[in-house]
Amino acid sequence: MLVRNFTRIARLSRGFASHASPSTSMPPAVLHLKTGQSFSGRSFGAPRSIFGETVFSTSITSYTESMTDPSYRGQILVFTTPLIGNYGVPNNKTPVNSQDVGVVLESERIQCSAVVVADVAEKFSHYTAVESLAAWCQRNNVPGITGVDTRAITTLLRDQGTTLGRLAIGPDACLAPPCSEEYWDPTAENLVSQVSTKTPYDLNPSGDVKIAVLDFGAKANILRSLVRRGAAVTVLPWNFDFNKIRDQYDGLFLSNGPGDPNHCMEAAMHLRKTLQEWDKPVFGICMGHQVIGMAAGLEAYRMTFGNRGHNQPVLALASSGSIKAGRVYVTSQNHQYALKLQDPFPAGWEPFFINCNDSSVEGIKSTSESGKKVWGVQFHPESAGGPLDTIEMFTDFLAECRAHKLQLNVPTSQPMDAARFAPQLGAQTPRRVAVAA
Repeated sequence: MLVRNFTRIARLSRGFASHASPSTSMPPAVLHLKTGQSFSGRSFGAPRSIFGETVFSTSITSYTESMTDPSYRGQILVFTTPLIGNYGVPNNKTPVNSQDVGVVLESERIQCSAVVVADVAEKFSHYTAVESLAAWCQRNNVPGITGVDTRAITTLLRDQGTTLGRLAIGPDACLAPPCSEEYWDPTAENLVSQVSTKTPYDLNPSGDVKIAVLDFGAKANILRSLVRRGAAVTVLPWNFDFNKIRDQYDGLFLSNGPGDPNHCMEAAMHLRKTLQEWDKPVFGICMGHQVIGMAAGLEAYRMTFGNRGHNQPVLALASSGSIKAGRVYVTSQNHQYALKLQDPFPAGWEPFFINCNDSSVEGIKSTSESGKKVWGVQFHPESAGGPLDTIEMFTDFLAECRAHKLQLNVPTSQPMDAARFAPQLGAQTPRRVAVAA
């Protein structure tokens, strides 16, 4: 009897934590692919039809982080995980201080054009949740489709590569599929200019080391990972000529971003001058990595499939800081473009990482002989919601910035004490948001 009553109490308390979305009818929806396939289901979110680039992500959790990642701009995001929305959506506001950057997720709004799920959760349960996935999509004017076979869609995209698509909602679902020439390709546009900040702004101005960030569509957790390690951060527009103010800073960071890196050639040309004339540390992630590569003389190309998800293994080809050559690291990725692996590599540069699945270039670095401290990685070390195998690359970067700053202020006859510039992280490890309940 006691056990039975205890079970009833447990079930009752669980019920208090669950929320139900308003019961609304779900109009018909159809996902059309340019390659000719169509998938019928029911719509949720915004009642509007859209075009976009259809891609899939293998992420098991953190759908809120994926959807707010600016790198998904213009894309119809297919989740391979069957149930999406079960832990709802949190309040996306935080303070702006040495621990937070104003948002919980990766940006202020949903960035992808639409979402495709096998089964959208009409009820959600999580202590941070304030609304359902459907309500969040509707508020952000983003449509979604549920009740489709995402396994079949993923198989098609895996076999034929990323494909243009159209999500038709409501009355549009009854119309014939669009003609081939009607499909819109978002990569033809400079998506970086759409998501980058228009004016510079500062974060954690009291930090002990000053870092400039070129914003190609920066995820919030990149900025969070810098300020939580004591950096004062200035976020600049993607095409800002950093050379005009570079002497004010101890390091330069290049962020992730959406679309074709060849649209960012202006930034690559500015960076080429920086790398030739400046000897302070430079670190780039995703789009930033590709811009570094183009500035170094490498070519960026469009991959057939791209890599998206929290489970991409990469092999370290060289050691640097916390990264050890020969070790495989599991990483979070979201990219359609990559740098070409060439032999020989440009003078002063070497491959840093390679993808264990498709052998694509996952990182480059300056050689020790070059006298530079420059790294670029295709993956996301900060990876909110994903693996943190490489998170200490942020620590390594800022340690190098502090070391260089200290070296400039110490007479040549006085040896440096490495302990003085080692960051004290303590409780500053990035927290995870929206863990599945």
